[in-house]
Amino acid sequence: MSRIAAKFAALKAEGRGALIPFLEAYDPDPATSMAILRGMPGAGADLIEIGVPFTDPMADGPIIQLAGQRGLKAGATLAGTLAMVRDFRAEDDATPVILMGYLNPILSYGADRFVTDAAASGVDGLIVVDMPPEEAEVLAPAAQAAGMDIIRLVAPTTDDARLPLVLNASSGFVYYVAITGITGTRSADPEALRAAIPRIRAHTDLPIAIGFGVRTPEQAGFAAKVADGAVVASALIDTLAKSLDEQGRARPDSVRKVLDQVRALAAAVRG
Repeated sequence: MSRIAAKFAALKAEGRGALIPFLEAYDPDPATSMAILRGMPGAGADLIEIGVPFTDPMADGPIIQLAGQRGLKAGATLAGTLAMVRDFRAEDDATPVILMGYLNPILSYGADRFVTDAAASGVDGLIVVDMPPEEAEVLAPAAQAAGMDIIRLVAPTTDDARLPLVLNASSGFVYYVAITGITGTRSADPEALRAAIPRIRAHTDLPIAIGFGVRTPEQAGFAAKVADGAVVASALIDTLAKSLDEQGRARPDSVRKVLDQVRALAAAVRG
């Protein structure tokens, strides 16, 4: 059983959903992002999503776009992101880690080489935003053979004809995009979620995590109850960004502020 499957099974036995916080690699510098990553499990993260900085992040709103720019300015690369995971795995062999990014950096790195290095580094799952099931042969078969889950995005606009195709190509969990549009621009509508999640469950036994519109502890708690997990990204990145000094550098309390927010989210999910 993969780390992702084992984690969701354990949480189901506990009778609760998962908290999946997000950080952008190297934002605003390698040491700060590494400190946030290391601190997340102790703050209540059940799984962790790491964004791979990219110059053209089509699904990301301004908050995560700026985080990616800070990460790139600090020297982020795909290899550097994998090194973060390796360093994290030296201390934590239990918390699932998912990389979220885009196909171009993977192709530039070399898809086969990337799969080998990602699996060896301890990556458990991949969210490749711009890789639809119809074009996934470049990466998905090798990744799944190496034991990594390919986590698909399902949107409010994914109709009943397309939904089975997307879900049949998914593993690990299903990432439900709670809003139409880019990340961090508005909150999810609770009634829309109540209607959407049963429609997805009718087609899959995989856990469902809700993201793209989850910002507050209350929203995270609701998402983890109506589905199986809550992904919180832009709200955490926003907290980090607001903690930086005038030159965009981390202050002594930057890491603490982000981890305190993770604790509040975790308390709501567990509540």
